Amino acid sequence: MISEAFRSHATDVHLVPRKNDYLIQFRKLGTLVPFKTIDEDQAERLIAHLKFMSSMDIAEKRKPQSGSYTHFISRVPLALRVSTLPTTHLKESLVIRILPERYQIPIEHMSLYPSSAKKLVALLMHSHGLILFTGPTGSGKTTTLYSLVHHCAVSLNRNVITLEDPVEKAHDEMVQIQVNEKAGITYSTGLKAILRHDPDIIMVGEIRDKETAEIAVRAALTGHLVLSSVHTRDAKGAIYRLMELGIKWHDIEQTLLAVSAQRLLRLKCPVCGNDCFGECLAEGKRTNRATVFEILTGKELKNVLMEAKGEKVDHRYLTLKQLIRKGVALGYVPESEYRKWIHEEKG
Repeated sequence: MISEAFRSHATDVHLVPRKNDYLIQFRKLGTLVPFKTIDEDQAERLIAHLKFMSSMDIAEKRKPQSGSYTHFISRVPLALRVSTLPTTHLKESLVIRILPERYQIPIEHMSLYPSSAKKLVALLMHSHGLILFTGPTGSGKTTTLYSLVHHCAVSLNRNVITLEDPVEKAHDEMVQIQVNEKAGITYSTGLKAILRHDPDIIMVGEIRDKETAEIAVRAALTGHLVLSSVHTRDAKGAIYRLMELGIKWHDIEQTLLAVSAQRLLRLKCPVCGNDCFGECLAEGKRTNRATVFEILTGKELKNVLMEAKGEKVDHRYLTLKQLIRKGVALGYVPESEYRKWIHEEKG
């Protein structure tokens, strides 16, 4: 199952429980594609095996769990992030995120617009401050974070320490810590320990609560560059999210270097030139995707901060909507991606 998913360039594998069986689906180019159905007994044994490999509690079926492990296909290491979710009748739904460990995508290859990649790389030259990444699940935040910290560790020779839940991709160039609440390693305790370990750059998988936000801001104030993600709709929303978590406006102004909201877009097929939803994969050719970044930094960030403070400011910056529309006008992005964004914005 995993081999077939990897060969067909799927990013996720879904095991979906149904009344009498399980449906296995692959996510390709953002679209779920049915793979096959298996009976309940086979599915339960498969899920138990994957939970065991991911260091989860096999007997626990009533609570959501997550874990990760490395799987080899033809000597190619794949980092698999496994997540379970309890459903009705004690059945579990399971999702596997597939991340090839050897292949590190440079940020300039990810971005649809080269100027956005250059701006993100330039931000890494700061010695301290907070850079936030936001976007929905599957928008490529984790890939972006890994690409940037890998650049810091390899090209800039800086001491990078990450705190993740779970560690999605193993890197020899940096120190990686996995959140383990049973062992007492939470986001907050892990961040406190990292600060005593002489880091140059700290990557926090996600700012989830007030305590984590406060420690991340404190780390940025005390001379560290902190990269993290937060779940908001757009770049501007990240500032309001920090304020909701109890971070003072003055501290946000002092620490926040930039906020980047991103979306992963399907590009027009380079093989047939159409919006083909990956049909060319059948011929062994891959339809590419690219990321657009709505980046708030410098004067634009300052204006949005003043607006969050309650002052009326006339600010303009390139929004995700405008960037996607530009991609359509240039002929790189199918119009369906823009319509999807409009629908999401209205929703």
